[in-house]
Amino acid sequence: MTDMIADDIRRLEEQERLLRFAKFSPEDAWALGNRVRETALAIGAGVAIDISLRDRVLFHCALPGTSTDNVEWVRRKRNTVLRLWHSSYLVGRRLALSGREQVEAHNLPHADFSVHGGSFPLFVAELGCVGAVTVSGVPQRTDHAIVVDGIATFLGVELGDSRLPD
Repeated sequence: MTDMIADDIRRLEEQERLLRFAKFSPEDAWALGNRVRETALAIGAGVAIDISLRDRVLFHCALPGTSTDNVEWVRRKRNTVLRLWHSSYLVGRRLALSGREQVEAHNLPHADFSVHGGSFPLFVAELGCVGAVTVSGVPQRTDHAIVVDGIATFLGVELGDSRLPD
């Protein structure tokens, strides 16, 4: 089991290295949000999709099958990314490997943070993490894959070996 988690961590770290933006505008958020939406619709995933900078929402969409609970999950996953500058899934997998819990390891209270997959940092050249792309509504590994696939397609990046196995 630890070998599988370690392999996931390696792949997730490579995704973060590959999926970076030269610039990011509100128009990019709209186009990316629609790309993520198309990715979710293609697999029949009822998810909430959110693209936010640190200070404002640029895109939000709730597909059929979602509930208000998904918006709360989006908020908590996004908070994790904005605090630690890593995908919520990478944070969760690292904690799983270490055997530590989010409050103990990072002082992330459950009421405001989640280390479940589905939120990915918006890395912009020379600025670092300026926001997050977040999905909630299906199992966490699928939430994460929807976000990463949408960003990779938008950027024209081939994920290759960094893609997580099903």
